[in-house]
Amino acid sequence: MKYIYILLFIPTLFLASCGDPKSSHSDPKDLDSLLTLYPDSIPVLILHGTKMLKEYKYDKALADGAKAFRMDSNNLEARLLYADVLNNRPQRTVEDVMNAQFHFQYIIKKQPKNTKALICLASTYSQQQDFENSFKYINAALRIDPRYRDGYVLKGTNYLHMNVPDNVKLAISSYETAVQQDPKFFEAYLMLGSLYQSEKNPLCLEYYTTAAELQPRNMDVLYALAYANQEFKKVGRAKTIYRKMIEIDTTYSQALFQLGFIKQWLEEKPDLDSAIYFYSSSINTTPNYLEAWHNLGICYLNRGKEGDKTRAQQSFQKALKYDPSFAVSKELLQKCN
Repeated sequence: MKYIYILLFIPTLFLASCGDPKSSHSDPKDLDSLLTLYPDSIPVLILHGTKMLKEYKYDKALADGAKAFRMDSNNLEARLLYADVLNNRPQRTVEDVMNAQFHFQYIIKKQPKNTKALICLASTYSQQQDFENSFKYINAALRIDPRYRDGYVLKGTNYLHMNVPDNVKLAISSYETAVQQDPKFFEAYLMLGSLYQSEKNPLCLEYYTTAAELQPRNMDVLYALAYANQEFKKVGRAKTIYRKMIEIDTTYSQALFQLGFIKQWLEEKPDLDSAIYFYSSSINTTPNYLEAWHNLGICYLNRGKEGDKTRAQQSFQKALKYDPSFAVSKELLQKCN
């Protein structure tokens, strides 16, 4: 019997944030108010833009950075913010990266020991697959400040991009050094969990757990932690976390799906009625949930002594309605006829 088991995709790399993990941040509402009061204040634009960048609100960050830079192109902080957004926004172009690289080089000529600009410049070379120059500027920054977190972040990113022996182990070592410098660096714990999980190493549970402690309502890390527990046969713990997720968000369909999967396949005695409930709940939230429709069909096939072929057919047909090429449902639908 062919069932479907899904995992939330965890990115295998991320760019250096080019930020200062030790800096304090103003309340975003206060910054919004300040920007309203002083829309042409370069210091306020830089503070607000930096906050927007850290929150991945790239359009707002770019607006702030571009305005501050236009108002005073000699202000190196404004130039750095503007270039940082160009280099990190998801829709960046090759030209954006090259422009950012020019600005970072300009800043470094003025401030040779600016570690943030050095790491940002290194990240532009990473995006151009020029790892020799990327490591050159990373190492320059780390010679100035051996505890600069983002230098180790970008080293890890580079290793994951490079086709070199033991690249995952090298990346893990770099990210572990990053969290040693910044024990509250949430993203690195999530990354380390993902990398250890890819190596089938149960150490991933420790890193996901730490990430969940840092952000206890972050659904991505909760799902990753639950799935890792499920993968390493800690089914009871996985169920507890999935239920916590549903308490936070009753519409989180992947958690509902996995509870159905556990009830159907992983418990010593399958509970198909409960599995049907959870699959149906996930479908109510996400009607085009192919995997849920498919596994629901299997539940109906196996329900009772003779099964319920009519409902099973309906479930497989639903899966095929949303994706006619969904081979496993097509195969079982043919067997039902």
